[in-house]
Amino acid sequence: MARPIIAIVGRPNVGKSTVFNRIIGDKLAIVEDKPGVTRDRLYGRGEWLDTEFSVIDTGGIEIDGEDQIMKSVRVQAELAIEEADVIVFMVDAKAGITPADSEVAEMLFRAKKPVIVAVNKVDNLKRMDDIYEFYSLGFGDVVGISGSHGTGIGDLLDEVIKHFPDTTEEEYGEDVIKVALIGRPNVGKSSLVNAILGEERVIVSNVAGTTRDAIDTPFEKDGQKYVIIDTAGMRKRGKVYETTEKYSVMRAMKAIERADVVLVVIDGEEGIIEQDKHVAGYAHEAGKAAIFVVNKWDIVEKDDKTMHQFTQKIRDHFLFMTYAPVVFLSAKTKQRLHKLFPVVTNVAEQHAARVATHVLNDVVSDAVAINPPPTDKGKRLRINYATQVAVKPPTIIFFVNDPELMHFSYQRYLENKIRGAFGFEGTPLRMFTRRKSDDE
Repeated sequence: MARPIIAIVGRPNVGKSTVFNRIIGDKLAIVEDKPGVTRDRLYGRGEWLDTEFSVIDTGGIEIDGEDQIMKSVRVQAELAIEEADVIVFMVDAKAGITPADSEVAEMLFRAKKPVIVAVNKVDNLKRMDDIYEFYSLGFGDVVGISGSHGTGIGDLLDEVIKHFPDTTEEEYGEDVIKVALIGRPNVGKSSLVNAILGEERVIVSNVAGTTRDAIDTPFEKDGQKYVIIDTAGMRKRGKVYETTEKYSVMRAMKAIERADVVLVVIDGEEGIIEQDKHVAGYAHEAGKAAIFVVNKWDIVEKDDKTMHQFTQKIRDHFLFMTYAPVVFLSAKTKQRLHKLFPVVTNVAEQHAARVATHVLNDVVSDAVAINPPPTDKGKRLRINYATQVAVKPPTIIFFVNDPELMHFSYQRYLENKIRGAFGFEGTPLRMFTRRKSDDE
C-alpha cells in the first residue's frame, strides 16, 4: 500500500524546508553513494509512532512568471489539495497572519481535507501566546513549533497521524504484478498504456499534462495478472504544473510507491534530458524493479548501431541503474511491443527472488578468496557471513568484524559477484553491513 502523504504548505520564508528536514530526519529514502542519484529533497519519508508516511516539501516548487510569489503560494496549496492525505499549513508566529496566509487558508478550507496549522518560530515560552490568533484561520488544530530548535515537532506529528486514512486493506493479490509508468510529460505514457491494453482507455493528446487522473487498469496476459498504474496529470491548468520539473516528479511518486515494476519511459526522438534522471532516481531510491522503455522508436533514424549507442547513452546517464534492462518500442505502431511484458514478468520475479543463506555465503566466500578485502590502517575486513533479510527489493546484510572497513568499492565488487551468480536483473540490491556480536 502507498504510504499516507503529508504536504507542508505555506507562503515563502515560514520555514517549510527546515520543518520538512526535521520530520524526515534519517528516514529519508536510502540514497546510495553512486554518481547520478538525485539529491533532490522535495519528497521524503518519515516515521512516527511506528507509522510510516511520505512528506512533500512544497517549498521546492517554484513557478516562473508574473507575480511569482503569490502564484507559487497558490500552486503549493493546490498541490496539497490534489495530493495530500493531511496538510500541514505553515505560518510564522513572529509575522502573524498575512494576506497570503489568509488566501491559502481559504483554499485549504474549501478543500475539505484535514489541515493542521503549524505555527513556526515559537522559539521560547513567551512566543506560545502568539499562536492563538491563528485559530481565527478557521482550522481546529493549531500547534506551536520551532523548526530551528526541533521543539513541538512530536506534538505536530501526533496530530497529523490521527487524520491518516485507513490503509490496512490490500488492493490486489500477491500474484498480481503492479506496473507504473513514469516519465516526464509528453514521452507517450498514455499512448503506451493504450497500446498495451489495445483500446483507448486513457485520454491521449500531444499536449503535455492531459492525463486526467490516476488510473488503475487490471488485465491478464499469458496467464499472468497485471495492474497498470498510469501516472496522474493535473485536473486543471496542467501546463502550469507540468512545466515545473519537481512537480512532475512528485506526481509520479504515488505510482512508484504502489508499484512492483516501474517503466521509466524515455522519448527516443528527443533523447535523454536531466529530468529523466530525476524521475528514474526516485524509482531507484524507492527500491522498485525498473525497466527503461525507449518510446517513439518508429520515428528515430537508425542503423544497425543506433540501438546499441542509445543503450550506452542510458548506461552513461544512469550509472546508478545499470541493473535495469532497456526495451525499445513504439506505442503508436506497436513495433516491438511484444518484447515488453516478458521483461516485466522477469524483473518482477527477480525483485521478489530470495537466495538461501548457505548458497549466498558460498558465492561471497568465493568472491573473497578471489579478491580479498584491502587493508585499512593495518586492519582487514572480515566477512563472517551474509544473509538475505528481505525481498522487493532483495536486501542483504553482511555481518563483519568492523562495518567501517567495508569500503564502497568492495561492496560494489560483492554486488557484481552476487548479481553474476543470481541475476537480480531489473532490481536494485540493498546491501548493509553490521558488526557481528559475540553471541552470533
